[in-house]
Amino acid sequence: MSSTAPPTNPARRQFIAGASTLVVGASLPIAPRLQAATGPASDSGTFAPNAFVRVNEDSTVTVIVKHIEFGQGPWTGLATMVAEELDADWSQIRAEHAPANAALYANAAFGVQGTGGSTAIASSYLPMRQAGAAARAMLVSAAARAWDVPAGEITVSSGIINHAASGKQGTFGEFARLAATEEVPAEPALKSPDQFTLIGRDTRKLDTQAKTTGAADFTLDVYRPGMLTVVVAHPSRLGAKVASVDDSAARAVPGVVDVRRISAGVAVYGRDTYSALQGRKALEITWDDTASEKRSTEQLEQAWLATVRKGPGTVAGSHGDIDAGFGAGTETFEAEYVFPYLVHAPMEPLDGVMELGEDGHLDVWMGSQLQTVDQGTIAAVAGVEPTKVRVHTMLAGGSFGRRAQPTSHFAAELTEAWKAHGGETPIKLMYTREDDIQGGWYRPLTVHRLRGALDDDGNIVAWDQTIASQSILQGSPFEGMIVNGVDTTMVEGARELPYALSNMRVTAHMTESPVTTLWWRSVGHTHTGYAVETFLDELLEAGGQDPVAGRLALMGDKSPRLAATLERAAKMAQWGREAEPGHAFGVACVESFGSFVTQIVDVSLGDDGMPHVHKVWCAVDCGVAINPNVVTAQMEGGIGYGLGAILHNALELAPGGTVRQSNFHDYPSLRLSEMPEVAVAVIASREAPTGVGEPGVPPIGPAVANAVRKLTGGTPRLLPMRRSLSA
Repeated sequence: MSSTAPPTNPARRQFIAGASTLVVGASLPIAPRLQAATGPASDSGTFAPNAFVRVNEDSTVTVIVKHIEFGQGPWTGLATMVAEELDADWSQIRAEHAPANAALYANAAFGVQGTGGSTAIASSYLPMRQAGAAARAMLVSAAARAWDVPAGEITVSSGIINHAASGKQGTFGEFARLAATEEVPAEPALKSPDQFTLIGRDTRKLDTQAKTTGAADFTLDVYRPGMLTVVVAHPSRLGAKVASVDDSAARAVPGVVDVRRISAGVAVYGRDTYSALQGRKALEITWDDTASEKRSTEQLEQAWLATVRKGPGTVAGSHGDIDAGFGAGTETFEAEYVFPYLVHAPMEPLDGVMELGEDGHLDVWMGSQLQTVDQGTIAAVAGVEPTKVRVHTMLAGGSFGRRAQPTSHFAAELTEAWKAHGGETPIKLMYTREDDIQGGWYRPLTVHRLRGALDDDGNIVAWDQTIASQSILQGSPFEGMIVNGVDTTMVEGARELPYALSNMRVTAHMTESPVTTLWWRSVGHTHTGYAVETFLDELLEAGGQDPVAGRLALMGDKSPRLAATLERAAKMAQWGREAEPGHAFGVACVESFGSFVTQIVDVSLGDDGMPHVHKVWCAVDCGVAINPNVVTAQMEGGIGYGLGAILHNALELAPGGTVRQSNFHDYPSLRLSEMPEVAVAVIASREAPTGVGEPGVPPIGPAVANAVRKLTGGTPRLLPMRRSLSA
């Protein structure tokens, strides 16, 4: 079971286990799994784990959500889909995390249970609606049987079942037990979009009240009897290993129970957090730096730049004739960009709790973003079958990709630490923010080299882009996403553009370093969007074209949905008007994860030379907006997150390879005073929904950079902008 309730609260568990329920399950393929989920509901009130919808006798409806909720809204979004087809009242809707079970809860985009790539809503749109529709049909059938009336004469509205002719009505709870005996329809009828009453409407988020009142439980809130707190001493150079350790002083610290070497470093076990941290400070460790990264950030940047200057890499995408294109050009342009390592820096650093249950199962509480991978890793390290591992997905305080670990390193570390102490004592493994920031797993350092050519009429006749970066996928379980020698996450957003360019080539070099890398919110689009949209802006300007009109002309019929967002944002910003003195407007358009976003910004420069963003006009097309308020919030959050990174953030290695940054004082989040006013327009659509967790991030950087170029005459190419602009 997974829920937000404290795992030590027996009343909560007993309530759920004892409730009389109607259970409906759904996943892919939809119909067979709907049928497969019919059995568990019974008169005894027991329920099966393969359920997506649970209707209790008190008429509350609990939606079991297969995706982790760390602020991006799947609890509300998936529950809305169910409630819509169920014709439930929103006040009766609840949500909780699904258990780890890939057979039922696999993400259709991944093949395993997990959250990422802004797929939670998109991958759930049909199955969750079908689950709700099936539950509704069973309730209606049960009521028809009880009232001895035709089912076709029964209506459902706001959670009330009605038969107008007889004047009879009842609640979901009144028919839950009887409905559980009904056959689940294989293909329940779904509403057409014009019949929606909840989808497309702002509803309160299901997790907001608990989070704002402090009632919500995160992993840090989990306590088990006899539990020890564990912190691990990690190497100061990425890739180093423990050579030797003197733990005598650490063991003498009051409250320290044990010290053990594990593959990640040295684990200190304390009766509380303070003693564990004090014990870690007292360790004397000699590190083997043989395999560590010793180059500085500056040296790595120069090495990556030298790589792209050697020439094109492996072709990731091309069309036309690039040589002929440059031959036809009368003016050629070149630009190089450097993007730094970035840390995810969620407000809640990684943590996890592990306990051997009385029934022999391993219980693990953590903010798992890839439940299947974590479950398999824990099982492998512990030496048990995956079915013996129960992953309880907890609410998490942000992620931005940090908790989606292809190698599942944190789950492995947690299990190693638990096992090293004997495997009988519950432990809580905690990362401090310093552990997380200095411990590796960053957005890769990436460089781009672009060349473009214009003809006499100012038309772009050649576009050549070379990218060098470490692979995120190489050596991971997702290595199959490497296509023809190119990590697809490096070139997404660059290998295919929304613009009709006649001669285009994108190539990539995969570079090597012991620094461990990981996808970061919106992955490759964070740097490809910036390079593409700023270089394009420069070419349009050189060709005498307006940034908005020029983009629209290039989009033509190739990307009508992105063009629609550009037109909408331009209208909102009143594009074409004069900016205030000392201000400039900038624009950028990026399609990512199937969603289309344009952002226009109003920017001035501060006394320190850094941009001050006054306002952002944002237009987004994400298909059917399940909850426009959540979509707007995700755009606002993405803008703030992306703006902080583009202005300030870089994870840097000093000469010798030690990490320079350690916490928010030298890796700052965007301050409230820096957050611009944001206006968001959600484009109405009947297309299937796509994601919004990531697409709000990529356009803000290039939009600001394009405004900065108008103010300074140059595009910031060495990121973050403080490296290019500050005095």
